[in-house]
Amino acid sequence: MRFLRNLLFVFLLATTVACGGEKDYVITIETSHGNIVAVLFDDTPEHKSNFIKLAEAGRLDSTEFQRVMKNFMIQGGDVFTKENLPPQDWPTLPAEIRPNYYHRKGMIAAARQPDDINPERRSNGSQFYITIGKVYKELELTTDMEQLQKSLMKYMELGSQVDLKNEYIRLYNEQKFDSLTNLILSKRDELEASLNVNLTKDFTKEQIEAYTTVGGVPHLDKEYTVFGEVIQGLEVAEEISNVDTGYRNKPNETVYMTVKVEKMSRKKIEKEYGYSYPDVK
Repeated sequence: MRFLRNLLFVFLLATTVACGGEKDYVITIETSHGNIVAVLFDDTPEHKSNFIKLAEAGRLDSTEFQRVMKNFMIQGGDVFTKENLPPQDWPTLPAEIRPNYYHRKGMIAAARQPDDINPERRSNGSQFYITIGKVYKELELTTDMEQLQKSLMKYMELGSQVDLKNEYIRLYNEQKFDSLTNLILSKRDELEASLNVNLTKDFTKEQIEAYTTVGGVPHLDKEYTVFGEVIQGLEVAEEISNVDTGYRNKPNETVYMTVKVEKMSRKKIEKEYGYSYPDVK
């Protein structure tokens, strides 16, 4: 009899675990502009667990989106400033930078200190950002723009490139930056041949498709931990990114958040929000 009871217990435990694996957490970030709904990734377990614990404890409530930038991102969740914790005591999380997650529009990633003081790229223990970005042309996306600019500066010093230099200066002074970018990109092949440099930036087909259709912030890829994705209310995040700001990109009118967590079956999440879970790599 005892053996049967133990066997039944093991069976029930296994069933519970299996059912639990079919459920996930739905994150709802409530703001005065509307709600943002998200899921967090299983293969960034430190970040997922930490965010859920903060939200369930109510610690993210009454924090704000304190840094917002049009065509870039919105950043918030500064729990430790709200709780008056000295910066030197702020907890961090180990980086969980996965190659299959990148900064297309609507991704959730962890803020962090720069590499010079944080070479391990550890994440801030509470602050996160939601990517907005922009839609790229493929040539612009797949070009190393920093190296292209440096190469062009060197090229324009040649005596044969006076006309190019004058055109560059004219467009810059007239603040015609789109035309200036087009001019710079048009010289890529010429610069590669003349200066014997490689100005190509590698992206996967999936990344190129995303950044040239949906958009995003590709220069942050492989630099920050992406640990979640907005599945509803992305237009709310975009609206917040467009508000008037002051010093350090802080909104003139404070945008507070309340964060709620609900456990829901993955099938219901997929049906209700039209979301497809990514393959874990």
